Amino acid sequence: MKNVSKRRKSGFTLIELVVVIVIVAILAAIVLPRFMGRTEDAKITATIANIRSFKTQLELYSTDTGHPPITSQGLMVLVSNPGVKGWNGPYLKDVSAVPKDTWDHDFVYKQPGDNGRDYDVVSPGPDGQLGTADDIQSWNLQK
Repeated sequence: MKNVSKRRKSGFTLIELVVVIVIVAILAAIVLPRFMGRTEDAKITATIANIRSFKTQLELYSTDTGHPPITSQGLMVLVSNPGVKGWNGPYLKDVSAVPKDTWDHDFVYKQPGDNGRDYDVVSPGPDGQLGTADDIQSWNLQK
């Protein structure tokens, strides 16, 4: 008789397991969407920080050389010397190439920029397509 009572106390019933699984599923259904939205917000914030860093480094480059880099040089001038007089870089430290945005897309650099700006730096955003509403532009940083 003692063996029977020990078996009952040492395990979980099927009903108890189902209840725990349902509770975990409900919690996951509530919590996961919140984390998913935060992940996208974090990616946008990191991309904005990268563009701001590029702007700062481009200003240093312009101060050293007397002009912003041309479009064909792109952001690589922040990493390696293109043979420009006055270049005092690398302006981006500890990298061998210009980092990509947080969706693994290349940043787009254009000089001169649109609407009279010296230059534009743009991330094509999550969809990877330039000219869409999710682009993150150096002249229109929201965060």
